[in-house]
Amino acid sequence: MYQDEELVFSCPQVVADRPTHYCPGCHHGVAHRLVGELLEEMGLVEKTIMVTAIGCSVFLYNYLLVDAVEAPHGRAPAVATGVKRAKPDKFVFTYQGDGDLASIGMAEIMHCANRGERVSVVFVNNTVYGMTGGQMAPTTLIGQKTTTCPGGRCAEREGMPIKMAEIIASLGGSAYVARTALNNVKNINKTKKCLRKAFEVQTSGLGFGFVEVLSACPTNWKMSAIKANERIANEMIPYFPLGVFKDATADVTGEAAGKGEEGK
Repeated sequence: MYQDEELVFSCPQVVADRPTHYCPGCHHGVAHRLVGELLEEMGLVEKTIMVTAIGCSVFLYNYLLVDAVEAPHGRAPAVATGVKRAKPDKFVFTYQGDGDLASIGMAEIMHCANRGERVSVVFVNNTVYGMTGGQMAPTTLIGQKTTTCPGGRCAEREGMPIKMAEIIASLGGSAYVARTALNNVKNINKTKKCLRKAFEVQTSGLGFGFVEVLSACPTNWKMSAIKANERIANEMIPYFPLGVFKDATADVTGEAAGKGEEGK
């Protein structure tokens, strides 16, 4: 009965064939697939070493079938630096959340980018600590309620949410910096294009690549998956504008980098 059916959808072989443990509506699985597709399409699977640290992002080890190193909380960029310098022929990337990268790991990511280390960073920003109980993160939006700011984040008390893509783009060693989202098919396709560019600046020896990916955490946001996608569009993107903030490949291709403009 299936003889006339045409297979139009398949899973990358580098992505493990196993049920997900992530919460319904979580976008980590989408990000995993995009990374897996690119590793296969770019012929990087056999030479890849990935580094993740503490947080929901750490479970990437269970889903991508490549060599990996686990770093202490926030220290993935420092560990990736050591791995890449020891094995310069390898493709090295980190996969991190906002509590991990922008809080305890702020020094590590800043100096890694400023030095222009030949690594790539996938930064999944869902504006909350996901694994440890829904606490306020450095990227938590003003008014957003968390377990440690139940009345909502207050600018006067906790400061403004940190815009990591803009900060990383301002550093001399960064070669490619973009911010994308995973809330709809259009943005998912853009995310893959930006991740490819971030990987290419490493494989071509241009330097440090960084892609911030806005994603949902329905459980800690206390929302349905549909409402969480709407929140990305209505609340997160207006504060964290999408676009390419820096692109060293423009010197080679002639393409200009945007300044956080939609569609770049």
